Amino acid sequence: MTRSSIGLAFAAALMLGAAAVAADRIPAYVASAVADTTRPAADRDRDADRKPAEVLAFSGVKPGDNVGEFIPGGGYYTRLLSKAVGPTGHVYALWPDGLAKARPQMIDASKAIAPNVSVVLFTSGPLPTPEKLDMVWTSENYHDFHNAMGGPPPDMAAFNKSVFDALKPGGVYLIEDHAGAAGTGATQTGTLHRIDPAAVKSEVEAAGFKLAAQSDVLANPNDPHTAKVFDPAIRGHTDKMLFKFVKP
Repeated sequence: MTRSSIGLAFAAALMLGAAAVAADRIPAYVASAVADTTRPAADRDRDADRKPAEVLAFSGVKPGDNVGEFIPGGGYYTRLLSKAVGPTGHVYALWPDGLAKARPQMIDASKAIAPNVSVVLFTSGPLPTPEKLDMVWTSENYHDFHNAMGGPPPDMAAFNKSVFDALKPGGVYLIEDHAGAAGTGATQTGTLHRIDPAAVKSEVEAAGFKLAAQSDVLANPNDPHTAKVFDPAIRGHTDKMLFKFVKP
């Protein structure tokens, strides 16, 4: 191993170590959001696997932030983000227009979460948020943007560029997703609903983002990466990547 490669490996280890330390220092507003007794029991039951306090702390979200969350689903993280950013912040539930038409009940559910949550529908091109964002959040669905989801064929370069343009300078792009096996790229996004972490890094960095940190808090080395994420044998326990990209 050359001196330069040793240096790079050491720097990478430092970055991972820093991420792990940061995740252990849970801010009070994050702890309060997770401990909120008004959260649905179904959400709280998933906390042991999803580790929301560690993930939120790693992201750096804070009171007053304006956050865009892609495809919030049932609102697990929407509720937490709403509490974390507080009344001076805002959460924009970002739904693809085609998916919103197919699942109108989920749109209604997003709208009902809290006064500081609103729905933004989008197709292609710039994200139509009313203001620049401090953070864009995607949890377990970055891979889905490789699939049509009732809309036009995906263009990941354009998609990630739209995220870049929606953020303020210094803004964070937080990606949590199910990991595919090394070397699989984006070939399993529509089958196993997984994506190779290396493919995510390559795509996002190509849009101008810098990888600020990554964490193994959601890693599962015992996941063989061969089963669909909905398979009962692995559901809720998949090996997941957690990346924090920053717009320079």
